[in-house]
Amino acid sequence: MNEQIPVLREVDHGTARLMPDVDRERAWLLTVDGAPQSYVDLDDPSYLEFEYALRLAHVVDGAAGSGEPLDVLHLGGGALSLPRYVSVTRPGSRQDVVEADLGLLDLVAEHLPLPEGSGITVHGADARAWLEAAPDDSADLVVGDVFGGSRVPAHLTSVEYAREVRRVLRPGGIYAANLADGAPFPFLRSQLATFATVFPELALVAEPAVLRGRRFGNAVLVASDREIDLARLARRAAADAFPARVEHGLALDRFTGDAAPVTDDGAVPSPVPPEGAFGIG
Repeated sequence: MNEQIPVLREVDHGTARLMPDVDRERAWLLTVDGAPQSYVDLDDPSYLEFEYALRLAHVVDGAAGSGEPLDVLHLGGGALSLPRYVSVTRPGSRQDVVEADLGLLDLVAEHLPLPEGSGITVHGADARAWLEAAPDDSADLVVGDVFGGSRVPAHLTSVEYAREVRRVLRPGGIYAANLADGAPFPFLRSQLATFATVFPELALVAEPAVLRGRRFGNAVLVASDREIDLARLARRAAADAFPARVEHGLALDRFTGDAAPVTDDGAVPSPVPPEGAFGIG
């Protein structure tokens, strides 16, 4: 029986809580100010509980041949769920994780330590500042999963930011971002318009109920300078416990509509989720 006890701690950006999963012996849920942030099973890092994390993992799985190591830059860390996944599914990968909340990093290092030889290096820094200092052509994959509270910070939503992402990516590299919005999707549509100015290939992965505007939820934006394997991504997303759809091409253009790209001087954070949108249980 799991006899772990919850951990409560004030971190830089709120109140963090680590709660044990009674069904999995060494698995933990991390919340900040009540909003779920990460889920980690220390015995099985390939297990991903959150649907958005699974969709990001589908992008990882299609980024190169099975098991091939990748150089990955993660903007946003939480409890390092996706970096742990990459480490065990693609041994030998080199991963940098950038997380601005130093108190959260200390909590995770203390209670959910990384195994030796994980290839994961964690940096306490602002994601945009780190990205701007990163070398050209240094990553196969950049993952954007930064939430200040439950909102994507404004400085990670602009054309200038997207250009930095493309500069850091190698030719053929992929950017994947976890975003959140609800109908009429002013934020999500603006993000598609923004990244379309920098990347020739885009896709969006989300549950049909979210895309139809029935509820607020997560959507994963995928961008690249090469053709994305949409058929593979669609098969994987459709097979999830909560199936998702992949939008691209003309359908994505219709969804984006007349939304305008966002620049640094006009950027705003993603919207505040409605009460209970990301609740537990």
